[in-house]
Amino acid sequence: MRRAITSASALPAPAAPGPDPTRPVGEGPAQAARPVGESPVQAARPGGEGPAQAARPVGESPAQAARHARNAPWPYTRLDIAAARAAGHPPHPIRQFVLKTRSRCNLACTYCYVYEMADQGWRDQPVAMAPATTARAAQRIAEHAAAHDLPRVDLVLHGGEPLLTAPAALAAPVEAVRAALAATTPRTRITATVQTNGTLITRGRLTALAAAGIRVGVSLDGGLPAHNTRRVDHAGHPGFGAAARGLRLLARHPDSYAGVLCVIDLDQDPVETYESLLAFAPPTVGLLLPLANWSAPPPPGPGRRPGGTPYADWLLAVFERWWHDGARRTRIRLFEEIIALLLGLPATTETLGLAPAATAVIETDGSIEQADSLKSAYEGAAATGMALDTHSFDQLLDHPGFAARQLGRDALAAGCRACELVEVCGGGHYPHRYRAGEGFRQPSVYCADLQVLIRHIATAVQHAAADRRRAPAAHPPAAAS
Repeated sequence: MRRAITSASALPAPAAPGPDPTRPVGEGPAQAARPVGESPVQAARPGGEGPAQAARPVGESPAQAARHARNAPWPYTRLDIAAARAAGHPPHPIRQFVLKTRSRCNLACTYCYVYEMADQGWRDQPVAMAPATTARAAQRIAEHAAAHDLPRVDLVLHGGEPLLTAPAALAAPVEAVRAALAATTPRTRITATVQTNGTLITRGRLTALAAAGIRVGVSLDGGLPAHNTRRVDHAGHPGFGAAARGLRLLARHPDSYAGVLCVIDLDQDPVETYESLLAFAPPTVGLLLPLANWSAPPPPGPGRRPGGTPYADWLLAVFERWWHDGARRTRIRLFEEIIALLLGLPATTETLGLAPAATAVIETDGSIEQADSLKSAYEGAAATGMALDTHSFDQLLDHPGFAARQLGRDALAAGCRACELVEVCGGGHYPHRYRAGEGFRQPSVYCADLQVLIRHIATAVQHAAADRRRAPAAHPPAAAS
């Protein structure tokens, strides 16, 4: 179990950047000193060309490899995967598979990472995933589950907008995977969700999804029209009305309701945003930091001065309202993950903590990609050159971009590795670390916000524990004579 941080008073100021003081596994005193800040898995040649062992990843074209090397030297020219394996970083199997069943969307949200950011690869994708591609995906997933004896795999139907699929065909990908698992590894069970903008939720679609055991998550930026001005259709008309109708219908089917994802907007009042979402009775709310990085910084918010922590301020306003509410009306995933990590419990998300990445994306053409949030970094950032017809998911595990996200501390900047909060923060969400021409080995662009947020929550947990200790013990009533 990781060392738990349970007392805010035990949290010193963040350490200044510097080399990791702990000698890595496998590195003895006779070995040559590595450059300051380098981990044992980064054996760069003089001049920064990268390790002598570096080679173009399996499946990548020369153009793809050159693009990765130019935009992200870490990890593409500076990560020695063989050294990482020797240093005690075995590959971890993939446990979540995102199926891009549709590559187009009926909305045109102005901040969408798929359509509006650096990567425009969606233009070359088929509009929908063909049945043959779905069948091949099912075979590959079952193959991977059997090879690693996985007790469970998580499927996410995604897009674009996956509900553009006709109701009768919505569950086909999940049913295909279920059948393939039953034939090869029957002990593996499936959890399945669909992530939608909510505008196309109907009774018929909910019935079809429920029959297949597929829960529904909805993306929405707040519970009022004013919160959703950036969520518009291709004619510029607001999508909120249709999404709100869909959410109200979904709320009547709690067994099918996975929750709501909400991107933080500093222009909106945080408490109003949170409380307005409660009107849709979400079992879980995911509050998402905007996909930004050092080369494309996050919006500063109205009237904000450089050097502040506006995202922490926004989140802490919601945290205080949620934490001190008399009844827990919903779960907020970000806060619960931080609390779990503070207590030394394992993380269930790739946005915090040091757990290895375990998600693969299958595009509509059958190509295998990394997490599509990487599309916010540069053109082709999620690409691997692999495809279902020619590559297994085990081969993805040794792709430099994927392997780097399974290295824990060794993937982080020196200052992050030395920081007291590293077990909780984990360096922040991988795409938020990107800097053009350098790659993904910087602290999160939200580093200051994350520090303030984590320390505040640690203090709240500490005070709650102290209050619990001080509370008088309850005594059972005296037995009647």
